[in-house]
Amino acid sequence: MTTGPGLFSDIGKKAKDLLTRDYISDPKFSVSTSSVTGVTLTSTATKKGGLSSGDVGAVYKYKNTLIDVKLDTESNVATTLTFTDILPSTKTIASFKLPNLKSGKVEVQYFHYHASLTSAVALSETPTVDVSATIGTPTFVIGAEAGYETSSGKITKYTAGISINKPDSCASIVLGDKGDSIRASYIHHLDESKKSGAVGEISRRFSTNENTFTVGGSYALDHLTVVKAKLNNHGKLSALLQHEIIPKSLVTMSSELDTQALDRTPKFGLALALKP
Repeated sequence: MTTGPGLFSDIGKKAKDLLTRDYISDPKFSVSTSSVTGVTLTSTATKKGGLSSGDVGAVYKYKNTLIDVKLDTESNVATTLTFTDILPSTKTIASFKLPNLKSGKVEVQYFHYHASLTSAVALSETPTVDVSATIGTPTFVIGAEAGYETSSGKITKYTAGISINKPDSCASIVLGDKGDSIRASYIHHLDESKKSGAVGEISRRFSTNENTFTVGGSYALDHLTVVKAKLNNHGKLSALLQHEIIPKSLVTMSSELDTQALDRTPKFGLALALKP
């Protein structure tokens, strides 16, 4: 499943992750533990503004089945079941949330050496159907996705993308929002571990003539510490420092500053993820 072109959602994902992952603006604390039976328990608490929220999750893998259950402070129970190779080269994902029974969804992913296909159906009285496909190789990928609403008989979305991947770089272009927006990105890794790298992304929305250009990067100070920063043409400057205090346990400090409104108080975030 790893030698083909990958899923459509993978197009531009590396650049997006470098520009968004681990940037936080609120305190967050999580603890993960694993039992001898193979169950991984994770407890998370987050404070946003004056409100606090949290959840407790459990992940268990049995043969080709992965069970993920999460209970949050609003009494919602989210369950995701992932089945691998029910049929050759396929992955089936079933998800639902209680008490909202209409939130259920079933997704089937098919992988081939030169193509992939994904189909997702919402389990409701008037289901929506999402389909995506890619063709190519791990180096060159062309893909598209579309959404269909059965109640109205309308196409709710369609997106197309192209990606060129090399061991140390990746370039992609995605045309989305029914042709109203386009996003191009390029990421270049500076080391074999891919902890250091530079990224640039430019997007345009045709209906509003709005352009957004973002540059960013990450740099590994050592094998335990990484710094990241990004800046866009609207003056938003963000930076973070992430340090592995013990194996697999991370502390992350993040800040965001609006350089066009220096009188405003910068945003600060702190996250602690412990995996004893």
